[in-house]
Amino acid sequence: MSPDTPAPPSAFAPFRYPAFRAIWIANLASNMGSMIQSVAAAWLMTELTSSHLLIALVQAGTTIPVMLLGVFAGAIADNFDRRRVMLAAQTGMLIVSAALTLITYMGAITPLTLLFFTLAVGCGTALNGPAWQASVRLQVGPRDLPQAIALNTIAFNLARSVGPALGGILISIVGTAAAFGLNALSYIALIVVLLRWHPETVPPRRTPMLTAIVAGLRFCAQSDPVRRVLIRGFAFGLGAAGFQALLPSLVRDRLHGTEIIYGLCLAAFGAGSIFAALWIGAARRRWGSDRVVTVASLVFAAAMLPVALTASLPPTILAAFVAGGAWVSTLTTLNVAMQLRSPEEILGRCLSIYQAVTFGAMALGAYTLGLVADLASLPAAILGSAGWLLLTALVLRFVAPMPQRDEGRIMP
Repeated sequence: MSPDTPAPPSAFAPFRYPAFRAIWIANLASNMGSMIQSVAAAWLMTELTSSHLLIALVQAGTTIPVMLLGVFAGAIADNFDRRRVMLAAQTGMLIVSAALTLITYMGAITPLTLLFFTLAVGCGTALNGPAWQASVRLQVGPRDLPQAIALNTIAFNLARSVGPALGGILISIVGTAAAFGLNALSYIALIVVLLRWHPETVPPRRTPMLTAIVAGLRFCAQSDPVRRVLIRGFAFGLGAAGFQALLPSLVRDRLHGTEIIYGLCLAAFGAGSIFAALWIGAARRRWGSDRVVTVASLVFAAAMLPVALTASLPPTILAAFVAGGAWVSTLTTLNVAMQLRSPEEILGRCLSIYQAVTFGAMALGAYTLGLVADLASLPAAILGSAGWLLLTALVLRFVAPMPQRDEGRIMP
């Protein structure tokens, strides 16, 4: 490195910005509350019904709205002040969680009521997501944007690692209503931080909703670099979703474990995600996005082999850790690529389209691999996901390579 070349930014450089630091901490608390509520809702449903479908729908309730409403939420994020959109979403989720707490405490909760509240929280998440991701540009400088995205990923995975364990302990001590109440309180910190944050922004130019959505879709379809990012995201999501979707069955049927073993596997996956998020920025600068995504897909596929071929806990824990690192390496790199190649005026729509494609692929992959597991076996489904990741990683590197550093880049 020559004396005139600036040193690469630290992974923790975004914490120098007071706004990012405050929002990151508040968002971590909110994510922790959301994970606690997710565990409490799933456990409560097992007490309310013996239907496996209803129990599974509790987990699906948070992602279905993202798939169905994400593109509309992206248009809203671009048509209105993003800070106010986030405030509206957080306030709505606070009200829904408070109502869920009250109804559960009164003993009036039913399976369908619980699903309604789960879907309502999912709608708030869908509305918040594009505005939240697009607002990162307002919190840090352009040079620190990739590191900020990685740190936000760390916050989510830290909550995913610790939240379920805290939720289980809390439920055993004070019950599900208190867990729901804690989640409601967790929104307050983020709402207060957003109320005190007043970034300098240009008022958005509003366009009709359908016109705005068409404009976002047209840009993503016509931009070759963005289109390739979406293809890579779809391919990875389709194969990688199988591990998390089938993990409860793997723990129960292959490892003959309990919910504690399941929690350990989730914690290992989250720990691997946090570990990878700390250094993925340096790896991307050194080797490039295409190599990172390709290698991460191959590593994820390799991690599935011991999961499919053994019935021992230590290899599964290690595989979960490795898979978590590959997961966050891929998704963070894809997110950064979308952020840097999306115009500011349609950023929310571009990110929402990316989320819809990725979440849609994950939902399709979970359904397909679950069907394979029922028709054949769990090892066959896991090996099928590994084979898909291996094939697409090798083929798409030539058919749909990740954009070069300056290819289609809009952000500096």
